[in-house]
Amino acid sequence: MAERKKRKVAWDAGSVHALRAHLSLTQEQMAEELGTRQQTISEWETGQYQPRGASVRLLALIAERAGFVYGAAPEGESEGKGEG
Repeated sequence: MAERKKRKVAWDAGSVHALRAHLSLTQEQMAEELGTRQQTISEWETGQYQPRGASVRLLALIAERAGFVYGAAPEGESEGKGEG
């Protein structure tokens, strides 16, 4: 049997912005949904930071509930500095 690698959702600046636009939310409203600051949403959307940890899971949950299609990258890719 082939070994499967875990896949991790890749939330880059474009996908965070696209999700927010899909939901018709302001940065402030999205921050409230995620329990974070508006500045954090802005930093994600400008590529200054990437979501990580619980924020990645919350974004995935929100996206799935909203019917938003998003991609995934093999674990280890798109790792870097993050806030969330």
